[in-house]
Amino acid sequence: MDTHLWKWFAACTVQKKFTFRQRIPRKHADSLEGRIAMSIRLPAVLLALLVLAGYQQVNSQSYSSYNGFDLVDKAGNIRKPSDYRDRFQVLGAYAVQNPKGDQMHFTYASPGAAEYYRKNGKFSDGTVLVKEVFGSEHAQLTTGDAHWATGTKVWFVLIKDGKGRYPGNALWGDGWGWALFTADAPDKQVATDYKKDCLGCHIPAQTTDWIYVQGYPLLSAK
Repeated sequence: MDTHLWKWFAACTVQKKFTFRQRIPRKHADSLEGRIAMSIRLPAVLLALLVLAGYQQVNSQSYSSYNGFDLVDKAGNIRKPSDYRDRFQVLGAYAVQNPKGDQMHFTYASPGAAEYYRKNGKFSDGTVLVKEVFGSEHAQLTTGDAHWATGTKVWFVLIKDGKGRYPGNALWGDGWGWALFTADAPDKQVATDYKKDCLGCHIPAQTTDWIYVQGYPLLSAK
C-alpha cells in the first residue's frame, strides 16, 4: 500500500493536480504529510549539525593550527615568516624615544596566540612573535604632536619552545628561540648568541616570560 501511495503521490506532483486533503484519502493524508515534512526537515537538521561540528572543530583548533616550528630547520635556524602582516595578529605597539632616533615597535603574534594566552596566562608551545622596529616621524596635527612609523629597521623573531628542543644551539634558551633580521638583509638571520644579542633588553620582563606584556592589551582578559 505504501509503495503504491508514494508512486501515486509522485505522479500527481508532476501533473500539479493534487492537494493533500482533496486528492489523498483522509486515512493516508496525515501519515503522508508527516513523512514529507520529516523528509524535508531531516536534511536541514543534518546540515545544521554539520555546520555546528565544523565551527566547533575550527574553534577548538584556533590556537593550535599554526606551528611555529615550521619556520625552524633541523639545526635550529629560524627564518622570518613572510606572511606575518597578513596572517598574524597585532598585539600592540611601543613608541620609543631614543636620542639616536625615535622608534615605533609593532609586535605581531601567530594565529591563536592571544586567545591561548588569555585562557592560560602563558604562551603556547610554538607561538611566534615578530617585533618589527620602525623609524618614526612626528608633526603637529589637529590632535596634537602626532607620531607615525616610517621605514623598517630590524625584525626580532621569537618562537616559544617549552621543551628545550635545541640545547646546543646558542640561539635557543630561556624558553624561546631568538632571531634577528636587519633591513639591509631582511632574510638573513644575523644573531649569533641570544644571551649577548637579545636577552639583555628583556631582563626587566623576566617575570613575564621575557615579554613586555603590559604593552599588549590583546593579552588581557576581555
